[in-house]
Amino acid sequence: MAAARLSGGGGENRLVSLPLSRIRVIMKSSPEVSSINQDALFLTAKATELFVQYLATYSYKHGRGKEKRALTYSDLSHTAEESETFQFLADILPKKILASKYLKMLEREKRDGEMEEEDDDDDEEEEESEEEDAES
Repeated sequence: MAAARLSGGGGENRLVSLPLSRIRVIMKSSPEVSSINQDALFLTAKATELFVQYLATYSYKHGRGKEKRALTYSDLSHTAEESETFQFLADILPKKILASKYLKMLEREKRDGEMEEEDDDDDEEEEESEEEDAES
């Protein structure tokens, strides 16, 4: 099979560029996997290469990279955010933000969380006072 050509070892005639040993380690890190067929390993490597190539090409074509003739991180993160196909990568490729903006965002979330807790406490106090009124 095609995977047999891989074991020839001479780097020039390889069908995949990703290191199969690393892919094997990643695959074996799953508790459900006990053994890995050589063909499955090869197909996983090839599919990964094709996926990365498609992601890079799509990001380059739809990003600002064409202007600079370069693919940038922001092109990839924009693709992950805007393209429905790559939406699942949004957490892995977040848009870059300045540390100061991130700290302000965390502060705002903390404030909002505290406000919600205060509202919940107020609601509980109202319920308790209504129950006491009903009992008397």
